[in-house]
Amino acid sequence: MALRYERGGAAALGAADWLCLAAAPTFAIMALLSGVLGGGAPDMLCSGASPLSGMTAMYLLMSAFHAAPWLKLVSRRPTAGRS
Repeated sequence: MALRYERGGAAALGAADWLCLAAAPTFAIMALLSGVLGGGAPDMLCSGASPLSGMTAMYLLMSAFHAAPWLKLVSRRPTAGRS
């Protein structure tokens, strides 16, 4: 994912590579919680009738936009059928 420039920076870049994997699941959980628990009175004023509006929709979009590191990780994973 990231370029390794120095010996000392390799550990920091490795941690950053793993940290970028945390965003998509975090936003997905936040979307689930805001959809199930609701946002309260301010969210009710803005949301209309759809449960996928307001904060839930925003968290779902953010989760989708941050899914690229997961897609890269899965695409590099070897499968049983490929050699």
